[in-house]
Amino acid sequence: MPDISLAALAAQVFTGLVLGGIYVLLAVGLSLIFGLMTVVNFSHGALYMLGAYFGFVLIGRTGSFLVALVLAPLLVGAFGLFVERFLIRPLYGRSPDDPLLLTFGLSLVLVEVARLIWGKIGVTLDPPPASAGAVNLGFTYFPSYRLFVIAVTAVVLVGLWLFLEKTNVGLVIRAGSRDPLMVRALGFDVGRIWFLVFGIGTGLAGLAGILAGPMRGAYAEMGVTIIIESFVVVVVGGMGSLLGAVISGLLIGQIVGLTTFFAPKLAEIIVFVFMALVLLFRPSGLLGEAGLLE
Repeated sequence: MPDISLAALAAQVFTGLVLGGIYVLLAVGLSLIFGLMTVVNFSHGALYMLGAYFGFVLIGRTGSFLVALVLAPLLVGAFGLFVERFLIRPLYGRSPDDPLLLTFGLSLVLVEVARLIWGKIGVTLDPPPASAGAVNLGFTYFPSYRLFVIAVTAVVLVGLWLFLEKTNVGLVIRAGSRDPLMVRALGFDVGRIWFLVFGIGTGLAGLAGILAGPMRGAYAEMGVTIIIESFVVVVVGGMGSLLGAVISGLLIGQIVGLTTFFAPKLAEIIVFVFMALVLLFRPSGLLGEAGLLE
């Protein structure tokens, strides 16, 4: 093995943290939707792609990345509300396969629509001018924008935790994820809670998309690979576990980042190897509950 400097290794660790942050935003949205609604949202990757494209359009219209960063997730979340109300809601009470197939078909439609509107080549997103350079961390230089991604992810996760733990709506959401029948018996409109949760979950996908845009660009197929990896994150963390999704996302981000550095040929399969090892010893994932799908 060639000599590796501490600076290069540290930079790769931070890169893994950035990738882990994108995984976390996607996986938390997936876990939030599944934990409360038991809906496996296969359109999550396409919504991630829409977040990047909406960001591209908004940056062009407003000239501000920060404005786009706020509006793009809201637009994706609003589209998610439309999907839940008119496409998924009629399928409640039926087989879990029905919403899964519907969202899978929706993802294919959204990819084709993106190709028609923005073309097959893809577009690039400019990061905020203030984060265009690099920061001296003492032991290495690291792109300012990637540190910005880490900071935004941390702020969003803290805000989501405060919302779920400190508000009455968050209390109902957490109670509904454990016993929706009891929540309904207490007089709460579970349908409205599901409506809100789906909007939040899809909005997080849009946020992940616009954050990833300046690093990866925006193209129609950008959600195809990452949705598979995001489901791996959810399964490893435990289906429906938000904390598990956070821990798993950061862990898999580091594993992928370091594997890309030391053994690039293994980077594409390492997440599946890791998932197999975790499920071998903990079939329900790191923090998952057995029997959630029953």
